[in-house]
Amino acid sequence: MENFGNSYKGKRVLITGHTGFKGSWLSIWLLELGSEVIGYALDPYTQKDNFVLSKLSEKIIDIRGDIRDRKKLQEVFETYKPEMVFHLAAQPLVKLSYSQPVETYDVNVMGTIYVLEEIRACAETKIGIMITTDKCYENREHLWGYRETDAFGGYDPYSSSKGACEIAINSWRSSYFNPKEFEKHGKAIASVRAGNVIGGGDWALDRIIPDCIKAIESGKKVEIRSPKAVRPWEHVLEPLSGYLLLGQKLMQEPVKYAEGWNFGPEVEEVYTVWDMTERLIKDMGRGELVDSSQGEKLHEANLLLLDITKAKLKLGWKPRLNMDDTIEFVSKWYREYSKRDVYELCVEQIQKFWEK
Repeated sequence: MENFGNSYKGKRVLITGHTGFKGSWLSIWLLELGSEVIGYALDPYTQKDNFVLSKLSEKIIDIRGDIRDRKKLQEVFETYKPEMVFHLAAQPLVKLSYSQPVETYDVNVMGTIYVLEEIRACAETKIGIMITTDKCYENREHLWGYRETDAFGGYDPYSSSKGACEIAINSWRSSYFNPKEFEKHGKAIASVRAGNVIGGGDWALDRIIPDCIKAIESGKKVEIRSPKAVRPWEHVLEPLSGYLLLGQKLMQEPVKYAEGWNFGPEVEEVYTVWDMTERLIKDMGRGELVDSSQGEKLHEANLLLLDITKAKLKLGWKPRLNMDDTIEFVSKWYREYSKRDVYELCVEQIQKFWEK
Protein backbone atom coordinates (compact mmCIF):
# COMPACT_ATOMS: atom_id res chain seq x y z
CA MET A 1 0.00 0.00 0.00
CA GLU A 2 1.88 3.05 -1.25
CA ASN A 3 0.43 6.20 0.27
CA PHE A 4 1.69 9.00 2.49
CA GLY A 5 4.73 9.10 0.23
CA ASN A 6 6.03 5.83 1.71
CA SER A 7 6.98 7.90 4.78
CA TYR A 8 6.13 5.06 7.16
CA LYS A 9 8.00 2.29 5.39
CA GLY A 10 10.57 0.80 7.78
CA LYS A 11 9.64 3.18 10.62
CA ARG A 12 9.53 1.88 14.20
CA VAL A 13 6.17 3.11 15.51
CA LEU A 14 4.84 2.70 19.04
CA ILE A 15 1.06 2.73 19.49
CA THR A 16 -0.27 2.94 23.02
CA GLY A 17 -3.79 1.53 23.22
CA HIS A 18 -3.25 -0.71 20.18
CA THR A 19 -5.74 -3.31 21.42
CA GLY A 20 -8.54 -0.75 21.33
CA PHE A 21 -10.89 0.09 18.48
CA LYS A 22 -8.95 2.97 16.89
CA GLY A 23 -5.59 1.52 17.89
CA SER A 24 -6.25 -1.77 16.10
CA TRP A 25 -7.25 -0.03 12.86
CA LEU A 26 -4.16 2.21 13.07
CA SER A 27 -1.96 -0.85 13.65
CA ILE A 28 -3.34 -2.54 10.54
CA TRP A 29 -2.89 0.55 8.39
CA LEU A 30 0.71 1.06 9.58
CA LEU A 31 1.51 -2.60 8.94
CA GLU A 32 0.24 -2.21 5.40
CA LEU A 33 2.43 0.90 5.05
CA GLY A 34 5.47 -1.16 5.97
CA SER A 35 6.05 0.03 9.54
CA GLU A 36 7.44 -2.02 12.40
CA VAL A 37 4.59 -1.69 14.90
CA ILE A 38 5.08 -1.95 18.65
CA GLY A 39 1.89 -1.99 20.70
CA TYR A 40 1.52 -1.25 24.42
CA ALA A 41 -1.91 -1.65 25.99
CA LEU A 42 -4.22 -3.55 28.29
CA ASP A 43 -6.06 -6.65 27.11
CA PRO A 44 -8.85 -6.06 24.56
CA TYR A 45 -12.39 -5.67 25.91
CA THR A 46 -13.80 -8.83 24.32
CA GLN A 47 -12.78 -11.75 22.14
CA LYS A 48 -14.78 -10.18 19.30
CA ASP A 49 -12.72 -6.98 19.23
CA ASN A 50 -11.09 -5.99 15.97
CA PHE A 51 -7.66 -6.55 17.53
CA VAL A 52 -8.48 -10.16 18.40
CA LEU A 53 -10.32 -11.13 15.23
CA SER A 54 -7.67 -9.63 12.95
CA LYS A 55 -5.00 -11.63 14.87
CA LEU A 56 -2.81 -8.59 15.30
CA SER A 57 -0.91 -10.16 18.18
CA GLU A 58 0.71 -12.45 15.59
CA LYS A 59 1.70 -9.56 13.31
CA ILE A 60 3.16 -6.89 15.59
CA ILE A 61 5.25 -6.62 18.77
CA ASP A 62 2.38 -6.99 21.23
CA ILE A 63 3.10 -5.79 24.78
CA ARG A 64 0.48 -5.77 27.54
CA GLY A 65 0.79 -3.14 30.24
CA ASP A 66 -0.93 -0.26 32.02
CA ILE A 67 -0.09 3.22 30.73
CA ARG A 68 0.33 4.21 34.39
CA ASP A 69 3.10 1.64 34.89
CA ARG A 70 5.92 4.07 34.30
CA LYS A 71 8.71 1.55 34.83
CA LYS A 72 7.33 -0.84 32.22
CA LEU A 73 6.65 2.01 29.81
CA GLN A 74 10.24 3.14 30.24
CA GLU A 75 11.45 -0.38 29.47
CA VAL A 76 9.45 -0.38 26.22
CA PHE A 77 11.07 2.86 25.07
CA GLU A 78 14.54 1.71 26.10
CA THR A 79 14.15 -1.67 24.39
CA TYR A 80 12.46 -0.70 21.12
CA LYS A 81 13.51 2.96 20.72
CA PRO A 82 10.46 4.00 18.65
CA GLU A 83 10.98 6.75 16.11
CA MET A 84 7.35 7.84 16.39
CA VAL A 85 4.60 7.46 18.99
CA PHE A 86 0.83 7.50 18.55
CA HIS A 87 -0.63 7.79 22.04
CA LEU A 88 -4.20 6.43 22.12
CA ALA A 89 -4.29 4.62 25.49
CA ALA A 90 -7.09 6.09 27.59
CA GLN A 91 -10.23 5.58 29.62
CA PRO A 92 -12.51 6.60 26.72
CA LEU A 93 -16.05 6.38 28.12
CA VAL A 94 -18.11 9.30 29.43
CA LYS A 95 -20.52 7.16 31.47
CA LEU A 96 -17.73 5.16 33.13
CA SER A 97 -15.97 8.40 34.08
CA TYR A 98 -18.89 9.29 36.36
CA SER A 99 -18.39 6.12 38.43
CA GLN A 100 -14.57 6.11 38.14
CA PRO A 101 -13.51 9.79 38.06
CA VAL A 102 -10.17 9.38 39.83
CA GLU A 103 -9.09 6.46 37.65
CA THR A 104 -10.22 8.37 34.55
CA TYR A 105 -7.98 11.29 35.46
CA ASP A 106 -5.13 8.99 36.47
CA VAL A 107 -5.21 7.08 33.18
CA ASN A 108 -5.89 10.01 30.87
CA VAL A 109 -3.85 12.81 32.38
CA MET A 110 -0.98 11.05 34.16
CA GLY A 111 -0.80 8.39 31.44
CA THR A 112 -0.33 11.14 28.85
CA ILE A 113 2.33 12.84 30.96
CA TYR A 114 4.23 9.55 31.37
CA VAL A 115 4.28 9.09 27.60
CA LEU A 116 5.47 12.67 27.10
CA GLU A 117 8.24 12.08 29.61
CA GLU A 118 9.41 8.91 27.84
CA ILE A 119 9.40 10.75 24.51
CA ARG A 120 11.56 13.38 26.18
CA ALA A 121 13.98 10.78 27.55
CA CYS A 122 14.33 8.65 24.41
CA ALA A 123 16.81 10.16 21.94
CA GLU A 124 15.48 8.08 19.04
CA THR A 125 11.87 9.24 19.46
CA LYS A 126 11.36 12.27 17.25
CA ILE A 127 7.57 12.57 16.86
CA GLY A 128 4.67 12.23 19.29
CA ILE A 129 1.05 12.40 18.13
CA MET A 130 -1.19 12.58 21.17
CA ILE A 131 -4.81 11.58 20.57
CA THR A 132 -7.43 13.31 22.72
CA THR A 133 -11.06 13.99 21.70
CA ASP A 134 -13.52 16.61 20.46
CA LYS A 135 -14.90 16.62 24.01
CA CYS A 136 -11.74 18.37 25.25
CA TYR A 137 -13.33 21.72 24.39
CA GLU A 138 -15.48 23.67 26.83
CA ASN A 139 -18.82 22.87 25.26
CA ARG A 140 -21.21 25.82 25.11
CA GLU A 141 -23.61 24.08 22.69
CA HIS A 142 -22.57 26.46 19.88
CA LEU A 143 -24.13 26.15 16.45
CA TRP A 144 -20.65 26.44 14.95
CA GLY A 145 -17.67 24.12 15.27
CA TYR A 146 -14.95 24.46 17.87
CA ARG A 147 -11.62 25.68 16.58
CA GLU A 148 -8.18 24.67 17.80
CA THR A 149 -7.86 28.06 19.52
CA ASP A 150 -11.01 27.62 21.64
CA ALA A 151 -10.86 27.03 25.40
CA PHE A 152 -10.51 23.54 26.84
CA GLY A 153 -12.92 22.31 29.50
CA GLY A 154 -15.52 19.63 30.13
CA TYR A 155 -18.68 19.00 32.15
CA ASP A 156 -18.09 15.33 32.95
CA PRO A 157 -14.88 13.77 34.33
CA TYR A 158 -13.99 12.19 30.97
CA SER A 159 -14.31 15.41 28.97
CA SER A 160 -12.54 17.52 31.57
CA SER A 161 -9.73 14.96 31.84
CA LYS A 162 -9.16 15.28 28.10
CA GLY A 163 -9.18 19.06 28.39
CA ALA A 164 -6.54 18.67 31.10
CA CYS A 165 -4.55 16.40 28.75
CA GLU A 166 -4.49 19.15 26.14
CA ILE A 167 -3.25 21.65 28.71
CA ALA A 168 -0.50 19.24 29.77
CA ILE A 169 0.51 18.58 26.15
CA ASN A 170 0.70 22.32 25.50
CA SER A 171 2.80 22.77 28.62
CA TRP A 172 5.28 20.02 27.71
CA ARG A 173 5.48 21.30 24.14
CA SER A 174 6.23 24.82 25.37
CA SER A 175 8.62 23.75 28.12
CA TYR A 176 10.52 20.83 26.58
CA PHE A 177 9.60 20.52 22.89
CA ASN A 178 9.27 24.16 21.92
CA PRO A 179 9.24 24.41 18.09
CA LYS A 180 11.38 27.56 18.34
CA GLU A 181 14.12 25.47 19.97
CA PHE A 182 13.79 22.45 17.67
CA GLU A 183 17.51 22.44 16.86
CA LYS A 184 18.24 21.74 20.54
CA HIS A 185 15.75 18.92 21.24
CA GLY A 186 14.87 17.60 17.76
CA LYS A 187 11.34 16.53 18.68
CA ALA A 188 7.85 17.47 17.46
CA ILE A 189 4.67 17.00 19.50
CA ALA A 190 1.15 17.40 18.12
CA SER A 191 -2.30 16.71 19.58
CA VAL A 192 -5.30 15.58 17.56
CA ARG A 193 -9.04 15.70 18.25
CA ALA A 194 -11.62 13.65 16.37
CA GLY A 195 -15.40 13.57 16.37
CA ASN A 196 -17.61 10.60 17.25
CA VAL A 197 -15.66 7.82 15.60
CA ILE A 198 -17.54 4.74 14.41
CA GLY A 199 -16.56 1.64 12.47
CA GLY A 200 -16.25 -2.12 12.50
CA GLY A 201 -14.73 -3.97 15.44
CA ASP A 202 -15.90 -1.69 18.23
CA TRP A 203 -17.58 -3.58 21.07
CA ALA A 204 -17.02 -1.10 23.94
CA LEU A 205 -19.70 -0.47 26.55
CA ASP A 206 -22.07 2.50 26.24
CA ARG A 207 -21.21 3.33 22.64
CA ILE A 208 -23.99 3.71 20.14
CA ILE A 209 -22.76 1.42 17.34
CA PRO A 210 -21.78 -1.51 19.60
CA ASP A 211 -25.08 -1.11 21.47
CA CYS A 212 -26.98 -1.22 18.17
CA ILE A 213 -25.13 -4.27 16.83
CA LYS A 214 -25.44 -6.21 20.10
CA ALA A 215 -29.19 -5.52 20.18
CA ILE A 216 -29.63 -6.46 16.52
CA GLU A 217 -27.65 -9.70 16.92
CA SER A 218 -29.65 -10.70 20.00
CA GLY A 219 -33.01 -9.81 18.43
CA LYS A 220 -33.72 -6.97 20.85
CA LYS A 221 -34.89 -3.45 20.19
CA VAL A 222 -32.20 -0.78 19.89
CA GLU A 223 -32.65 1.67 22.77
CA ILE A 224 -31.64 5.26 22.00
CA ARG A 225 -31.11 7.37 25.12
CA SER A 226 -30.31 10.72 23.42
CA PRO A 227 -32.12 10.61 20.06
CA LYS A 228 -31.95 14.35 19.37
CA ALA A 229 -28.28 14.82 20.27
CA VAL A 230 -26.17 16.03 17.35
CA ARG A 231 -22.74 14.47 16.89
CA PRO A 232 -19.86 14.79 14.38
CA TRP A 233 -20.02 11.15 13.23
CA GLU A 234 -17.08 9.92 11.17
CA HIS A 235 -15.70 6.55 10.13
CA VAL A 236 -12.58 5.53 12.04
CA LEU A 237 -10.46 5.75 8.88
CA GLU A 238 -11.20 9.48 8.54
CA PRO A 239 -9.30 10.70 11.62
CA LEU A 240 -6.65 7.99 11.21
CA SER A 241 -5.92 9.30 7.72
CA GLY A 242 -5.51 12.72 9.33
CA TYR A 243 -3.16 11.40 12.01
CA LEU A 244 -1.04 9.64 9.39
CA LEU A 245 -0.95 12.67 7.11
CA LEU A 246 0.05 14.82 10.08
CA GLY A 247 2.80 12.33 10.91
CA GLN A 248 4.12 12.58 7.37
CA LYS A 249 4.09 16.38 7.57
CA LEU A 250 5.89 16.30 10.93
CA MET A 251 8.64 14.15 9.40
CA GLN A 252 9.07 16.72 6.64
CA GLU A 253 8.58 20.00 8.54
CA PRO A 254 8.44 19.32 12.31
CA VAL A 255 8.47 22.96 13.38
CA LYS A 256 5.53 23.93 11.17
CA TYR A 257 3.06 21.26 12.26
CA ALA A 258 3.78 20.71 15.98
CA GLU A 259 0.42 21.95 17.34
CA GLY A 260 -3.22 20.92 17.83
CA TRP A 261 -5.51 19.68 15.01
CA ASN A 262 -9.21 18.86 14.53
CA PHE A 263 -10.38 16.00 12.31
CA GLY A 264 -14.14 15.76 11.83
CA PRO A 265 -16.86 15.55 9.18
CA GLU A 266 -18.14 18.34 6.96
CA VAL A 267 -20.92 20.40 8.56
CA GLU A 268 -23.54 19.04 6.16
CA GLU A 269 -22.64 15.49 7.27
CA VAL A 270 -23.52 16.04 10.94
CA TYR A 271 -26.61 14.13 12.08
CA THR A 272 -28.63 13.34 15.19
CA VAL A 273 -28.20 10.06 17.03
CA TRP A 274 -31.61 8.92 15.81
CA ASP A 275 -30.89 9.72 12.15
CA MET A 276 -27.57 7.90 12.23
CA THR A 277 -28.89 4.76 13.92
CA GLU A 278 -31.96 4.71 11.67
CA ARG A 279 -29.63 4.62 8.66
CA LEU A 280 -27.59 1.84 10.28
CA ILE A 281 -30.47 -0.56 10.92
CA LYS A 282 -31.77 0.09 7.41
CA ASP A 283 -28.37 -0.84 5.97
CA MET A 284 -28.06 -3.86 8.28
CA GLY A 285 -31.46 -5.05 7.04
CA ARG A 286 -32.90 -5.63 10.50
CA GLY A 287 -33.47 -4.03 13.87
CA GLU A 288 -35.95 -1.65 15.51
CA LEU A 289 -35.29 1.64 17.28
CA VAL A 290 -36.98 2.72 20.49
CA ASP A 291 -36.69 6.09 22.23
CA SER A 292 -35.48 5.48 25.82
CA SER A 293 -34.71 9.09 26.71
CA GLN A 294 -37.28 9.42 29.51
CA GLY A 295 -36.34 9.67 33.17
CA GLU A 296 -33.17 10.73 34.98
CA LYS A 297 -29.89 10.38 33.17
CA LEU A 298 -26.33 11.59 33.35
CA HIS A 299 -25.49 14.85 31.62
CA GLU A 300 -24.49 14.54 27.98
CA ALA A 301 -23.88 17.29 25.44
CA ASN A 302 -26.74 17.84 22.98
CA LEU A 303 -24.68 19.59 20.32
CA LEU A 304 -20.99 19.21 19.53
CA LEU A 305 -19.28 20.22 16.29
CA LEU A 306 -15.67 20.58 15.14
CA ASP A 307 -14.26 23.20 12.79
CA ILE A 308 -11.86 21.41 10.42
CA THR A 309 -10.81 24.44 8.38
CA LYS A 310 -7.25 24.39 9.70
CA ALA A 311 -6.63 20.73 8.74
CA LYS A 312 -8.13 21.32 5.30
CA LEU A 313 -6.09 24.44 4.53
CA LYS A 314 -2.78 23.68 6.24
CA LEU A 315 -2.55 19.89 5.92
CA GLY A 316 -4.54 19.37 2.74
CA TRP A 317 -6.73 16.82 4.58
CA LYS A 318 -10.45 16.48 4.07
CA PRO A 319 -13.12 13.85 4.83
CA ARG A 320 -13.55 11.25 2.10
CA LEU A 321 -16.85 9.65 3.15
CA ASN A 322 -20.36 11.08 3.44
CA MET A 323 -22.81 9.59 5.93
CA ASP A 324 -24.15 7.02 3.45
CA ASP A 325 -20.59 5.83 2.73
CA THR A 326 -19.78 5.74 6.44
CA ILE A 327 -22.82 3.61 7.31
CA GLU A 328 -22.05 1.30 4.38
CA PHE A 329 -18.51 0.74 5.69
CA VAL A 330 -19.75 0.12 9.24
CA SER A 331 -22.60 -2.25 8.35
CA LYS A 332 -20.44 -4.22 5.91
CA TRP A 333 -17.89 -4.99 8.63
CA TYR A 334 -20.55 -6.15 11.10
CA ARG A 335 -22.41 -8.17 8.47
CA GLU A 336 -19.26 -10.00 7.35
CA TYR A 337 -16.90 -10.24 10.36
CA SER A 338 -18.14 -13.68 11.45
CA LYS A 339 -17.54 -15.32 8.08
CA ARG A 340 -14.38 -13.65 6.75
CA ASP A 341 -10.71 -13.13 7.53
CA VAL A 342 -11.09 -9.91 9.53
CA TYR A 343 -7.61 -8.60 8.78
CA GLU A 344 -8.32 -8.89 5.06
CA LEU A 345 -11.73 -7.24 5.58
CA CYS A 346 -10.06 -4.27 7.29
CA VAL A 347 -7.37 -3.96 4.61
CA GLU A 348 -10.08 -4.07 1.95
CA GLN A 349 -11.90 -1.20 3.66
CA ILE A 350 -8.69 0.82 4.02
CA GLN A 351 -7.99 0.39 0.30
CA LYS A 352 -11.55 1.30 -0.64
CA PHE A 353 -11.39 4.34 1.63
CA TRP A 354 -8.12 5.48 0.06
CA GLU A 355 -9.53 5.11 -3.44
CA LYS A 356 -12.24 7.62 -2.47
